[in-house]
Amino acid sequence: MSLMLFMLYSTFLLSVFGFTLHRTHLLSALLCLEGMMLALFLTMSLWTKQLETTSYFSLPLLLLTFSACEASTGLSLMVATTRTHGTDHLKTLNMLQC
Repeated sequence: MSLMLFMLYSTFLLSVFGFTLHRTHLLSALLCLEGMMLALFLTMSLWTKQLETTSYFSLPLLLLTFSACEASTGLSLMVATTRTHGTDHLKTLNMLQC
């Protein structure tokens, strides 16, 4: 395994662990999701470079587009919940409360 792949795998796993273990604020959860998407983007970019075929060059761009859409949706939800609940703590976002 090359050093670059090890770094990308460890970045993805650290983001997953951060997402599962540190779920206090919505912003930290969104940052961990962005870290996972960035690691996936870099992995797919290296994968298409190693294959050297033109049919897979659009996949990293498609993933980056979905990542930008996910980031804008997450930030808009965070702003909406901060305005309605007064905080971005995930404990206050219980679906059973009115």
